[in-house]
Amino acid sequence: MKIVVGGQMDKQILANLITKYGCGRVEVSIKSDIEAALAIQTNQAQYYFGACATGAGGALAMAIGLVGPQHCVSISIPGKIMQEEEIRSAVRNGKKCFGFVNYDADKVIPVLLDEILKK
Repeated sequence: MKIVVGGQMDKQILANLITKYGCGRVEVSIKSDIEAALAIQTNQAQYYFGACATGAGGALAMAIGLVGPQHCVSISIPGKIMQEEEIRSAVRNGKKCFGFVNYDADKVIPVLLDEILKK
């Protein structure tokens, strides 16, 4: 399984967390926003993770534009993280692109990967 990291902040930290919680079953690539979104659009990767200060704009703007809003979700914004079941439901319902606030990465990536790896 391939996951691309886009967004505006802490890309290496995200990649390290994805590798840690990917249990050896995930290949991670750090890309520019447009390259990451194109990788999803062309099926070169299955999931996109992006972080920024708001969890939406810089994290997901390119993905929303190229992949479509129906495949994207902000799972955290400043001061609010989706409940774990909402995150899991987003994965089960076919979301491919996940945006979140950079300082929430260590809280949301383990949940995302746990659910993604069940597929």
